[in-house]
Amino acid sequence: MRALQLLLLLGMLLSPVTLSLARKPRRENRDREVYGNGKIFDITHEINPNMPTWESKDGLGQFIWLVSSMKNGSKLNSSQFKLSTHTGTHIDAPGHVYEEYYEAGYNVNSLDLDVLNGPALLVDVPRDSNITAEVMKSLNISRGVRRVLFRTLNTDRKLMFKKEFDSSYVAFMEDGAKWLVENTDIKLVGVDYLSSAAYVNTIPPHLIFLKKRKIILVEGLKLDNIIAGHYNVHCLPLRMIGADGSPARCILVK
Repeated sequence: MRALQLLLLLGMLLSPVTLSLARKPRRENRDREVYGNGKIFDITHEINPNMPTWESKDGLGQFIWLVSSMKNGSKLNSSQFKLSTHTGTHIDAPGHVYEEYYEAGYNVNSLDLDVLNGPALLVDVPRDSNITAEVMKSLNISRGVRRVLFRTLNTDRKLMFKKEFDSSYVAFMEDGAKWLVENTDIKLVGVDYLSSAAYVNTIPPHLIFLKKRKIILVEGLKLDNIIAGHYNVHCLPLRMIGADGSPARCILVK
């Protein structure tokens, strides 16, 4: 009987606040991709050990380490990470494919943030083709549209969720890149795999896009479960001096 009385007394002493502190933190927001009552979409792939990297069968692998751990007696947790500047959802700078631009300092820190933020169009590319000049013509993208995100078969195939690099991904061919530069006002090109250029012809489309340093390439976007149409895009690279690319956090706002 006395033991029961002690338990009841203990329960009275423990306030709701104390009990709440004893619980584990809630984690329902950990993997959210839609915010603001369906108006904000996270179009960034999470960086994880099993995501694909260029020409690798093994995926990214371990990229982050705890250098200070509270479990091991430290007063705080502190991590360090190591990864390619072209990991996951990322942005290419002109110095990625032009040595003279790299030497001149045209790195991610030089990119125009006005281009990376503003009205954008999400379009569905025909699923039976790379992005050629004919495909670009068929999309009928109006003059004045400055930012376009191209959703392709890559999204349907969930290639960014597969550890092994897949060279059969869909992207721009040289003539498609040239047609875009010559016949549209597009300054931001967004694609849904690790490269904006098809694997069979990787460098030429990059050279065409980045030659005049007016177009910015955003690669590895997460474009599933979003209706095609007009949005505002916000995409920001890390401000790193000397980097030819950078992982980025990109969102669409309806």
